[in-house]
Amino acid sequence: MKSSRASVLISGKVQGVGYRYWTVQTAKALGLKGWVRNKPDGRVEAVFQGSTEQVEQMIQLCHQGPVAAIVSDVTVEMGEPESYAGFQVIS
Repeated sequence: MKSSRASVLISGKVQGVGYRYWTVQTAKALGLKGWVRNKPDGRVEAVFQGSTEQVEQMIQLCHQGPVAAIVSDVTVEMGEPESYAGFQVIS
């Protein structure tokens, strides 16, 4: 199974609404590795790594996010897989 890595920037009302917690729970449920963090400009940044199918599914889910989020844009940049121990919130 081919491994993929996506760097994702999520824009909109995505801070203060549980987006990072939702991302961790959802990514772990899909078996993904990587991280998520809030950016000073109000966006959420994440890296997802796993099978191409899992990564693509997570990207689609990011367009909605948790109930309180209002996502206006999801920007994706694909890259080479790296080494991640699990999925976590970083600062």
